[in-house]
Amino acid sequence: MKIYASGEDYLETILVLQKKLGMVRSVDVARHMGVSKPSVCVAVNTLKDGGFLTMDENHFLHLTNEGRKVAEEIYERHCFFTERLIAAGVDPKTAEVDACRIEHAISDESFSKLKESVNNEDKAR
Repeated sequence: MKIYASGEDYLETILVLQKKLGMVRSVDVARHMGVSKPSVCVAVNTLKDGGFLTMDENHFLHLTNEGRKVAEEIYERHCFFTERLIAAGVDPKTAEVDACRIEHAISDESFSKLKESVNNEDKAR
């Protein structure tokens, strides 16, 4: 199943909230993302159907292995671009917003090469 930027954002949010809170419900996701509970409900059902997450009998959300993989990749990109933009002098709030856009638009190949290039520069210092 193809996952779109909004789905990636939901998975990333669930991952971040799990690290922060331990257990996550849809209402936590709605609050964190600033979206309505019905929007989260639609996204959760789509992601469940795609095999990216499950919901237990207490309505807690759990990433599947595939969902965790996607979430970790998006979160890595988000952190990478946020850090680089802030280091370049971009306001942290703007860097967060821009990183969220970039993380979805860049190809796997370009991200890999860019990350490799930055790591090589860091090693050379």
